[in-house]
Amino acid sequence: MTLRNSLVWFRRDLRTDDHAALHHALLSSHRVFGVFVFDTDILAGLPPDDRRVQFIHASLAELDARLRSMGGYLIVRHGRAADDIPRLAAELDAESVFANHDYEPQAIRRDRAVLDALRRAGRSLQTFKDQVVFERDEVLTKTGGPFSVFTPYKNAWLKRLAAEPHAVDAWETAAHAGALAPAPAGHALPTLEDLGFCAPATPLPAAGMAGAEQLLDAFLERMARYDHERDYPALDATSRLSLHLRFGTLSVRRLVRLVRARIDAGQGGPGAPVWLSELIWREFYMMILARHPRVVTDNFKPAFDALAWDEGENADALFAAWCEGRTGYPLVDAAMLQLNRTGFMHNRLRMVTASFLTKDLGIDWRRGEAYFARKLDDYELSSNNGGWQWAASTGCDAQPWFRIFNPVTQSKRFDPDGTFIREWLPALEKLDKAAIHAPWLAKGAALDKAGVVLGRDYPLPVVDHEQARARTLARFKRLKAD
Repeated sequence: MTLRNSLVWFRRDLRTDDHAALHHALLSSHRVFGVFVFDTDILAGLPPDDRRVQFIHASLAELDARLRSMGGYLIVRHGRAADDIPRLAAELDAESVFANHDYEPQAIRRDRAVLDALRRAGRSLQTFKDQVVFERDEVLTKTGGPFSVFTPYKNAWLKRLAAEPHAVDAWETAAHAGALAPAPAGHALPTLEDLGFCAPATPLPAAGMAGAEQLLDAFLERMARYDHERDYPALDATSRLSLHLRFGTLSVRRLVRLVRARIDAGQGGPGAPVWLSELIWREFYMMILARHPRVVTDNFKPAFDALAWDEGENADALFAAWCEGRTGYPLVDAAMLQLNRTGFMHNRLRMVTASFLTKDLGIDWRRGEAYFARKLDDYELSSNNGGWQWAASTGCDAQPWFRIFNPVTQSKRFDPDGTFIREWLPALEKLDKAAIHAPWLAKGAALDKAGVVLGRDYPLPVVDHEQARARTLARFKRLKAD
């Protein structure tokens, strides 16, 4: 039976093409409306210049323009989604609300509340898989359980895709756009100021579908080298598409189709399969979150719940030094300054800084995860949580607890000339590459020549790495013994 009116609820899928919920709504309805809710349950506590809010706002302006070009428009509300969606469905006499699945615990609770409210009013909520290729129960072990190690998950994921290539087919929308409800006269989107926000001080990456296309086009030219160059933060070697995947301004199915076509044609070089693995890592962590929602607050491995992290005034002071980029370890500090000023951090540096906080400073991974959640433009709960628990050795398929990143070794290996460090720590820019990775070990003449006075121009190390490493090994050995 064809519905009279339906409502498409845009959330983490701010695009018009290859959109599962929009596709199904257009096929099953006479008139289709679209809505996005700036959910006050999510916005509460964010600073007024939050970069992600501006990114969403700019992406919505483009989404509205695209919908208008197809004959429709976008409604934008500001309030509690759990209240506003049922209310708007009643105003529009929408028999059903269409949306795409969200796997985060808070979103699941919100959707359950919306579903209950709609049902009480005689309406329905229909949701679809969209932000992943395979979701929580689609890639399982031979015994039917979830994976907890990435490589066998990846192999099973690839095997399933080979057997079901249609899993990455696009959901057509443009051909059915005639069902879109036209915009009323005078319709306009709210401004950032209307929402209680303002533009951030530093420029934001290009937003929306057009911004995603620009980044994708640029990355395709260097994809073949991704396997090697991705580890060097001074190089523009990564795709920078994680932000767009987070908010759905492009489809993950399209990316998988594209990279597989390049691999099959022998045009992707060694970098293409490595980049595909990164897309699969994202789905692995989403599966872990969906199957084990306790990881939001607890260790994936319960055996580590008794791990004694450092607390108190000294730990607080060390945490502040880490947050503010003044640990005395240049690569760590440069990475944190990049994050604080731009909302971006290179993936190699996410591992380095997370390892430093948990293994050198002995501070609970949850504090670092929460800081990244506030600062990262591309913050995604599942990947952020998975990455932090990996670094802390408390998660699934984690870095073994006895393997501890040496921040100086990492610096010499992945920023050999100190190019990245100089960009973010201008006080050290005149140090040569022999001294810039560990200024406290430099000869006095080298520091004098560069005009650097440690403790004045740049801090001395807040901890000694070898001593910190010994404390971390002892910390984990005590737990193992217990």
